[in-house]
Amino acid sequence: MAKSKIVRITQIKSGIGYKKKAKATLKALGLRKMQQTVEHNDSPAIRGMINVIPYLLKVEEV
Repeated sequence: MAKSKIVRITQIKSGIGYKKKAKATLKALGLRKMQQTVEHNDSPAIRGMINVIPYLLKVEEV
């Protein structure tokens, strides 16, 4: 069985001043604070969320 890839996502900018959709996407990814890091399995849904707000995030493949 193939190992699924892991994506490490770090919030690098605040959601203050951005649209509700951007804030909702941060919340859906599990990010609440600046410099907080979460790890998710790489999937089209997660990649779609990352593509909505790339200016607020730093993404690394683990």
